Amino acid sequence: MYYYVYILTSRRNGTLYIGVTNNLQKRVWEHKNNLVKGFTEKYNIHLLVYYEQFDDIKQAIMREKQLKRWKRYWKIRLINTMNPGWNDLYSKVC
Repeated sequence: MYYYVYILTSRRNGTLYIGVTNNLQKRVWEHKNNLVKGFTEKYNIHLLVYYEQFDDIKQAIMREKQLKRWKRYWKIRLINTMNPGWNDLYSKVC
């Protein structure tokens, strides 16, 4: 089983959301369809712009916490490195 840390956004350089899951396809689908009540629904955060895969849940959770502590511009730089066009990567995980 794999675990994923992911970043969603509302638009390029928009509001960011960081999460962790063991089923990236399902979890992003839930966000896209507003089945996850709260922050992502309120701010229309539906675009998957970054993710990392892990073999160990503890490593994934540690990475999620690390990214959440990062400054915003570090997160944007990370996204720009992997996905400079800020394309929705959801189709790649389906």
